[in-house]
Amino acid sequence: MKTLFEAHVLCRRYGDLTALYLPFFSMEKGETVVLTGRNGSGKSTLLRLLAFLEKPTSGTLFYGGNAADPRREITLLLQEPYLMKASVYWNVTLGLRLRGADEKSMREGYRDAMLAVGFTDPDNMASRGPGALSGGERQRIALASRLILSPAVLLLDEPTSNVDEASEKAILNVVRSLHEREVSVICATHDRDIPAALGAREVGIVGKRP
Repeated sequence: MKTLFEAHVLCRRYGDLTALYLPFFSMEKGETVVLTGRNGSGKSTLLRLLAFLEKPTSGTLFYGGNAADPRREITLLLQEPYLMKASVYWNVTLGLRLRGADEKSMREGYRDAMLAVGFTDPDNMASRGPGALSGGERQRIALASRLILSPAVLLLDEPTSNVDEASEKAILNVVRSLHEREVSVICATHDRDIPAALGAREVGIVGKRP
């Protein structure tokens, strides 16, 4: 299999604070990996580095994707995703709109993404605003807004934290299905049941400080 990520002696500092020190990390294309570790070990920091939203202070990070700009094929879903003060349809299709997609593509993508995250009537949800949504619904809609972009790599930060049981089930179902589409997934979580639920390889982030 093709190596997707490989990191050596990866370190991220903010001033005098070392947020992440990782001697080695690697994963293969199409693999699902779950990051576990205590609070402050650097799981969220690692996700931001892997999403190329931040640069490491030191060390090397290799990405074996196909895009000249990795951010075109990597997307990150935060633990508390931000939704614009606009309709569900607008939030889900925003990424496609920014990429210049036509209305037909956005409508088809919206429906497919919303069905994937467990909404059986996407049209009924389309005009609702974020204030009318539960926490679990907001998380699923944020996930739909990532799926509509057909990412090669999906990064998830505590995706099932503080959501209802139905939303947790829907999120886990869609993440499991991504393996069939050869989408690579990295999920950071405190939930010890998630690695088995996703059939994933578990990687413990110790947070050892140099």
